[in-house]
Amino acid sequence: MPKAQETVLEINLNALKNNFGYLKSKLNTNTKFMAVVKAFAYGSDACEIAHFLQNQNVDYFAVAFVSEGVALRKAGITKPILVLHPQAINFKTLIEHCLEPSLYNPKILNEFITVASAENQVHYPVHIKFNTGLNRLGFSKNEMDLIAERLKETTAIKIKSIFSHLAASEDLNEKEFTLNQIEKFKTIAKNVTEKLGYKPMLHICNTSGILNYPEAHFDMVRSGIGLYGFGNSEKENKNFTPIGTLKTIISQIHTINKGESIGYNRAHITHETLKSATLPIGHADGIGRQYGKGKGYVTINNQKAPILGNVCMDMIMVNVTNIDCNEGDEVILFGPKNTAETLAETANTISYELITSISQRVKRIFVRT
Repeated sequence: MPKAQETVLEINLNALKNNFGYLKSKLNTNTKFMAVVKAFAYGSDACEIAHFLQNQNVDYFAVAFVSEGVALRKAGITKPILVLHPQAINFKTLIEHCLEPSLYNPKILNEFITVASAENQVHYPVHIKFNTGLNRLGFSKNEMDLIAERLKETTAIKIKSIFSHLAASEDLNEKEFTLNQIEKFKTIAKNVTEKLGYKPMLHICNTSGILNYPEAHFDMVRSGIGLYGFGNSEKENKNFTPIGTLKTIISQIHTINKGESIGYNRAHITHETLKSATLPIGHADGIGRQYGKGKGYVTINNQKAPILGNVCMDMIMVNVTNIDCNEGDEVILFGPKNTAETLAETANTISYELITSISQRVKRIFVRT
């Protein structure tokens, strides 16, 4: 692997392929796979990741917002794209780009029917989301009749899938809650299907659902974090490889005498002489201030170097007193060995937040190793 000469996020497409293959190995051959590429494909680059997965014969993509789906279409993605949280103001744009909306309450259902009718659509594919316990988005089970009635009154839309989202599928202490969600979903799906007179696809499993609840794979599963290399448990993490390695270099090394301070607000006062290295990455790049003052660390020549003082906008300083290193040497913030999950834990957060925070000013490099 070439050594970094600036701050880069290196994306390993072979790792992505292996993660996808492992998740697929858990499914029946006729179970479809929806790849979640919202939030710039969890910080990696949605267009590149989607192109790669489209070539791996993924069945569906999911994004959060219409603008993300439009970007994929403009980049040449032809597979179906589910928009998980569309806003009514963007419905015309959504239809123009053949995106498929998640409809989650009566208001959004009526608004979409109005726009689809005005655009002369017939059986436009939509996905109906039910709330089974996450209590975030979704119709309630007592709104099934309302949905059925509205569909009888219009030919503008047709339900492609009925879905829900698991709240705690990674936490086996909450198994009873999750099994209850799955049972609720099955009941809702059965009732809606009977009312419709045809059978839409069903999906409820996220990455942890795929791994922990094979009985709930239904017609399709959705995976985000698993594709990017995290299994949501120590046991499962061994079967995945994080696809992103965030690298930078040492810009300058200082010797700081006892009693001197480092960085803004003199947040680190030295108790003894130490060596500090300044790196060209900061909170504007996604390494937030919560990682400062010795909580977070980087790896230089396979040794941990804790962050000194406050994280700056474009720089951090790290302690290299006991590390043999030079200006220009490569620095790893996270990767397959010292993972984003491990670094995130130092600031009491999760891998999702860290990897999706990496600024788009950080250059993405794609490798296959």
